Amino acid sequence: MELNLQEIPRVKTLSKEEFIRDYFRPQRPVVIEEFIEDWPAYSKWNLEYIKEVAGEKEVPLYDDRPVKHDEGFNQPHAEMKMADYVDLLKKGPTKFRIFLWNVLKEVPQLQKDFFYPDFGIKLMKNLPMLFFGGADSHTFMHYDIDLANIFHFHFEGQKQCILFPQSETKYLYKIPHSLIVREDIDFTNPDLQKWPALKHAKGYMTNLEHGNVIYIPEGYWHHMKYVTPGFSMSLRAIARKPKNFGKAVYNIMVMRHFDNLMRRLKGQKWIDWKNERAIVNTDKVLSP
Repeated sequence: MELNLQEIPRVKTLSKEEFIRDYFRPQRPVVIEEFIEDWPAYSKWNLEYIKEVAGEKEVPLYDDRPVKHDEGFNQPHAEMKMADYVDLLKKGPTKFRIFLWNVLKEVPQLQKDFFYPDFGIKLMKNLPMLFFGGADSHTFMHYDIDLANIFHFHFEGQKQCILFPQSETKYLYKIPHSLIVREDIDFTNPDLQKWPALKHAKGYMTNLEHGNVIYIPEGYWHHMKYVTPGFSMSLRAIARKPKNFGKAVYNIMVMRHFDNLMRRLKGQKWIDWKNERAIVNTDKVLSP
């Protein structure tokens, strides 16, 4: 038995009126296949180009090791020059990823290669972020701390995306006081005997290719797996639904700091307790 995932709708292109009516208001994901062909990035951006313009930059790398109590928020697991990292990606599968790499700050010339599209909602223009990964590397299933609306533009290769709306959280083994689910769940091939609640979760999936953009509605859980080496850029718009905006403020102002405090006070016991509670809380949903 597999996860209950439907294919994300795909369109060639989309007007802002169609986007607002058919996807933003109902908060439905969509893949737009031919939206950025007028961007210089469409023809220029590949791993070799990034190596050429940013090769000397030291970049933070992350892998798929479980969260530890003594690691800071978004603390990298390694660092290397971008040129060496691109070489590593091309050599073969690697777990190392880059995420939340600020384009404007790190390589200002890259901002000349893309435009801020008019989707009919205001984008945060100081936060274009790049994400890189090698074949078979992946992110944990998570949602973003600010529950933003995300436009995720993919470059080079293929990337698999699995999404769940917040309504399915109760089935996902969410870690309390956190933005992730149990890290030992493989969402590309889940053990549904071990994680039975996942059978009830209804989500979406798609594969992105060079030039595709996926709209991820606010607060959606997302799991990204690089089928081949590649990279993506995200543009964001703040959560518009009052409930989601309030949750974003709580996550940023309260939850994150409370979790960091408990890690300092209780150490690994806090992490272990949260992992156990994820199962207990989800099992309650399955109880008659």
